[in-house]
Amino acid sequence: MSKLYKLLFAISLIGLISACSSVKLDDVNSVATVNAGGSMTYDPIGDPKSSVYGKRSIYFVFDSYAIDPKYASTISAHASYLKAFQKQKASVIIQGNTDDRGTAEYNLALGQRRSEAIKRALVSQGVSESQLEAVSFGKEKPENPAQTEVAYGENRRADIVYH
Repeated sequence: MSKLYKLLFAISLIGLISACSSVKLDDVNSVATVNAGGSMTYDPIGDPKSSVYGKRSIYFVFDSYAIDPKYASTISAHASYLKAFQKQKASVIIQGNTDDRGTAEYNLALGQRRSEAIKRALVSQGVSESQLEAVSFGKEKPENPAQTEVAYGENRRADIVYH
């Protein structure tokens, strides 16, 4: 009988120890939302590892609003996100910017053409126009205030801002 008690005690002890083992928690950098059905949905906007987290600016060459093909994957990633989260009312403001060369009026118009170009690219990939707003800041919000070619290049951009 004592062997049976020892065996039961050993099994109980093993069960107790294994029940106390820790469970690996989710990564704190992951972001999730709860949709209307109550299930969790991954949201890449807050995830530094995602393709939309840090790539929110599209840069342009001087006096142009043509989108460089190297930004196709960035635009595609944002389009995929916006389509996936359309029911959660995901939306963006596309902010067109220019360098400080040229008149204020010219730069406002060029910034608007840049933001509209990004908007058209997103719509062409299936994003609803109701999720997009295109605005221009012209030369009023420089990323880099220096008067160098590098700074000018950093300022000729359209920023995708989620709200």
